[in-house]
Amino acid sequence: MELLRSNLSRVRIPEPTNRIYKHECCVSFETPRSEGGLFVDMTTFLAFGKDYVDWNYEKTGNPVYLHIKQTRKVVPEDRPSKKPTLLAIGVEGGFDNNEPQYEETHNIVILPDYVTFPFPSVELPEKVRLAVDAIIMAEGAERKEQLAAWTADKKQVSAYAMNLPQIDNGVIVPPSGWKCAKCDKKDNLWLNLTDGMILCGRKNFDGTGGNNHAIAHYKETSYPLAVKLGTITADLEAADVFSYPEDDSVVDPLLAQHLAFFGIDFSALQKTEMTTAERELDQNTNFDWNRIQESGQDSELIHGPGYTGLANLGNSCYMAATMQVVFSTRSFNSRYYTNQSLKMAFEMAPADPTVDLNMQLTKLAHGMLSGKYSVPAPEKDDDENAAISTTNKQEGIPPRMFKAVIAASHPEFSSMRQQDALEFFLHFLDQVERVNGGSSALDPSRSFKFGIEERILCPSGKVGFNKRLDYILSLNIPLHEATNKEELEAFHKLKAEKISEGKDVSSDEIVRPRVPLAACLANYSAPEEIQDYYSTALKAKTTALKTAGLTSFPDYLVLHMRKFVLEEGWVPKKLDVYIDVPDIIDISYMRSKGLQPGEELLPDGVPEAEVESNNPVANEDIVAQLVSMGFNHLHCQKAAINTSNAGVEEAMNWLLAHMDDPDIDVPVSQGAHGNEVDQSKVDTLLSFGFQEEISRKALKASGGDIEKATDWIFNNPDASVSSDMDTSTSSSKPTPDDTELPDGRGRYGLFGIVSHMGTSTHCGHYVAHVLKDGRWVIFNDNKVAASINPPKDMGYLYFFERLDN
Repeated sequence: MELLRSNLSRVRIPEPTNRIYKHECCVSFETPRSEGGLFVDMTTFLAFGKDYVDWNYEKTGNPVYLHIKQTRKVVPEDRPSKKPTLLAIGVEGGFDNNEPQYEETHNIVILPDYVTFPFPSVELPEKVRLAVDAIIMAEGAERKEQLAAWTADKKQVSAYAMNLPQIDNGVIVPPSGWKCAKCDKKDNLWLNLTDGMILCGRKNFDGTGGNNHAIAHYKETSYPLAVKLGTITADLEAADVFSYPEDDSVVDPLLAQHLAFFGIDFSALQKTEMTTAERELDQNTNFDWNRIQESGQDSELIHGPGYTGLANLGNSCYMAATMQVVFSTRSFNSRYYTNQSLKMAFEMAPADPTVDLNMQLTKLAHGMLSGKYSVPAPEKDDDENAAISTTNKQEGIPPRMFKAVIAASHPEFSSMRQQDALEFFLHFLDQVERVNGGSSALDPSRSFKFGIEERILCPSGKVGFNKRLDYILSLNIPLHEATNKEELEAFHKLKAEKISEGKDVSSDEIVRPRVPLAACLANYSAPEEIQDYYSTALKAKTTALKTAGLTSFPDYLVLHMRKFVLEEGWVPKKLDVYIDVPDIIDISYMRSKGLQPGEELLPDGVPEAEVESNNPVANEDIVAQLVSMGFNHLHCQKAAINTSNAGVEEAMNWLLAHMDDPDIDVPVSQGAHGNEVDQSKVDTLLSFGFQEEISRKALKASGGDIEKATDWIFNNPDASVSSDMDTSTSSSKPTPDDTELPDGRGRYGLFGIVSHMGTSTHCGHYVAHVLKDGRWVIFNDNKVAASINPPKDMGYLYFFERLDN
């Protein structure tokens, strides 16, 4: 006891603001249920597994630890069985999955000799007792972060609910027998809470759903809120209320009052319709879900090094699928596993290793690649007294700390919502590049980076070049290049006949276009006309031809299939198409050739109009389209100007993100300040390898924020040569770091696929297929199994490895 008393100065009583880790080791995936339990440092409140706590003692000298060990609890046989509960989508709670119960024991341990004192004990110093009690009673930091993310995703009260105007036009909504006022749809109906109009919802990508009459009505009237008929019951919290200007499901605290205005007695209604979230879940299940997940097939479950699943943290499959493919590359494998031990990363980490990306990437790599956690999970036996058996399925490791670090600077990825795997991949590589300080020797993200050169041919015969660096090749899908046109024509004829007969087309009768990947690549390289291009040779606007090629071939080439487009009315649509992807591709023909003998560069210069005035001017076409959606005209002008007139989608995204800006209603200045950017920030982006023109445009679009500007550049790969661009980069010199990029032949082999199921990249599910040890393997969150039929024609992201032999 004297030894403990002599170290009381190293014991802290945690404050409410302290982050206390007690559920997972900060350098491994050990938990209190692991064989050695967890050791919580009573000075820093960081947790360490049995094999790693000595490292912390050597680094910090902190000797006093709270040891936490959980063992499975034996429950009497006459324990009452739990009734299954329903899945609650979008609300608090969930379902009881009958998790086994655990018994927790605590001891005070003093290093380095592991002198142990039992807890609780009245003989312990009061300070120690208070500290341990506070640690045990506190919510763990891991749990706090998860709860914060879930809370952030709860439906918000609509800003339009409390002062919603309602028009007394005599409309009384009957309790049943509803029909769209503009078509014959009798389901997926929405009641506008301002004028009582009943209209059908949005049309889904597969033709089901409504006819977009409800959203069209909003665009005509700007009446903001609608409730889905069929979801209204005595439990008004379950009703599906949608806010069009907020573009989200919301809470209407006055819903009962708003419904009563139209004579609706909500207490007499029974739920007959699925909510939007439930319908999304149903659609996602129906669209080739089984094929991508290879459900119903007798797949061999795999365990061992490199075959560790990732537990789903709640809509985190986009991250899990991406990381499984990324850590299958030699560059990331060697950087964070083969060439960097956990101890090395811990010694280099700051005082709190949970916030260090290098440490958490190393922890994740060792967790995924070592095979230590790729073991069959214990079965949750109904008979708690029976011996604990095991199942071949593994539990997977939960990448909580990694997610917290990688998402710290990104509000969307830090939420519990589903995200776009492509956006996450680009964000991830950007963060890896930053943490490695741009060192080509250390930075594994460089294995994905390549140069793109866009060649612009002016009618004068002179040429200009624009260069940029990228991590992905984003490909449009030319549906007119489908190889099964005869089958498609026959299908459309059959579909028309069935519709005329009032019948539905069965799923096994559906024929989808099949487009070769070669056609997508050829479409990328094909000449493209640029209207209103200002030629410095002709000193006038003209039509130029743009072609694009690669200045280098990366070690790993990522192809992004643009399956998500915006149809008329700006409704997102997913292309229902198959891509025929071969195992080996050769893109040698896509290498750019630069300035050729006999060609002359366009002279340097700027348009006369730019010399005369630098005033920001909004593109009226963009403004008009935004105004037609119900947005304020001044706000639309600002959105167009601040996104450099890049397009309606970019302006709308800016507008939605800046609606609450304090200066949003300040008139547009006629001065030149709108086009001014901080030259030091431009220089910073230039040091990243970006072109000056695109750097300035990105800074304008992001309000001068360097990080947002970088994201803007990655998310707008075509922005550097937009139709309103009046200047060209005449120099054919390489961009910074262009010559240092990995390069080789243009022959590649397919090794990874990230597939998506669902109506949008922000809903549904992501799955990865990876070619490992000569066979395809499916990584579906914590499920790891041999793939029987990998969906090579259904990928969203395709990963290729350069073949130099």
